[in-house]
Amino acid sequence: MPTHGPVLFKIKRQASPNDKPRWEEFELPWHAGMNVISSMMEIARNPVTRDGKPTTPITYDSNCLEEVCGSCAMLINGKARMACSALVDNLEQPIRLQPLSKFPIIRDLAVDRAVLFENLKRVKAWVPVDGTYDLGSGPRVSMHEQEEAYPLSRCISCCCCMEVCPQFNEHTGFVGAATISQVRLFNTHSTGAALQRERLAALMGDGGIQECGYAQNCVETCPKDIPLTRSISEVGSAVMKQSIGDLFRR
Repeated sequence: MPTHGPVLFKIKRQASPNDKPRWEEFELPWHAGMNVISSMMEIARNPVTRDGKPTTPITYDSNCLEEVCGSCAMLINGKARMACSALVDNLEQPIRLQPLSKFPIIRDLAVDRAVLFENLKRVKAWVPVDGTYDLGSGPRVSMHEQEEAYPLSRCISCCCCMEVCPQFNEHTGFVGAATISQVRLFNTHSTGAALQRERLAALMGDGGIQECGYAQNCVETCPKDIPLTRSISEVGSAVMKQSIGDLFRR
């Protein structure tokens, strides 16, 4: 519910990966339309805790401030979401801010999400356009194909789906829903399909699609409403068909 009193924040802080985490509280005056990112900007202008102790500005990642870049993902009141679109009026106080828990901490709310980009490289999540495939204008993509692909292309690499996935952890090495969905996107592209077999083969090994427990947490938390469970289902079927076909080719 909207409030016109002070806004209270409890922020988990950590100066470096090797330092002990600690909590700091901040109190800000309410104003219309304030969100989590704008609140941390206000703290940066006057970094003083609720009890009057001088401190340092909060370290966090952000860029576009309109839920497009995916960089400001964090735990807000225990839920993985984008800080730029988290309106203070819609949040229960005190507003607790923590870094994503499944990624190496850098400082405060900033984490290292390089694992996602390594996974995308692993499955060759791109459309090949080098000299081998540069044969003039590519094939036309039908309106139906465009409508199928567009929701998949909305991924902003925020890693929220990986944060909430019970199978994504250091023990499984699971690539996560975002990577699997990108395999579906590029395999259905008329030119990108040239690498289809390689992408599916990359999902057959350790950490591949067989690690998915189909908990469906990913599709519930995705800020862009990507049909992740459908992607997992379709890619899983394609992986199975290819693996069976490979057995008969031996």
